Amino acid sequence: MACPMDNTSQGSNTTAALMACHECDSLQRVPVPPPGRAARCHCCGNVLLRNPQGGLDKPIALYTAALILLVLANAFTFLTLDISGRKEITTIMGASVGLYRTGMGEIAVVVLITSILGPGLLIVSSLYALLSVRFNRQLPAVRSALSWISHLEPWGMLDVFMLGVLVSFVKLAGMATLHVGPSLYAFVALIPVSAAASAAFEPELLWQRLGISHPR
Repeated sequence: MACPMDNTSQGSNTTAALMACHECDSLQRVPVPPPGRAARCHCCGNVLLRNPQGGLDKPIALYTAALILLVLANAFTFLTLDISGRKEITTIMGASVGLYRTGMGEIAVVVLITSILGPGLLIVSSLYALLSVRFNRQLPAVRSALSWISHLEPWGMLDVFMLGVLVSFVKLAGMATLHVGPSLYAFVALIPVSAAASAAFEPELLWQRLGISHPR
């Protein structure tokens, strides 16, 4: 027996793409829903595609702000330690270099990936795909960039890095005087901005606009 049509899957007049439900594997053609609405599976009601309020302009603005904040977080002093009159200035990159020089190469690589490379590649890849779809330009390797976003997301652990910084503050408070640099403020602002950008980003919508289904 045919599955009943879910009213929320009735969207705009944009050409519908063939999609498979990730819950029941039902194949169906799904149009792009209106802003703020979601398209659901006709059979099980699982959300197949959502179109966040604000369209593509909202995640583009948020990811642009996140990229600016990430550059600022790496361009200036992150923290200055005053130990008995001797000042030690560090940056986020400097923290990775310092860990490597003390023999903790594995930790240095993890800090570098989760605080700089991972978030940077995720932001740039997302912006690249968003701008390509927003301005209807088939930029080179845009589909590869979009497919890599899901693999990059677990490596953007900005909040975990910030938690480590707070723990270090507590441990160093009795040993040195800490002076917060402008990069730390940019990094703190980057955490909620990147989280908001990720929440407003809908990869399935981009795959739909590119005219293909998301590879499973």
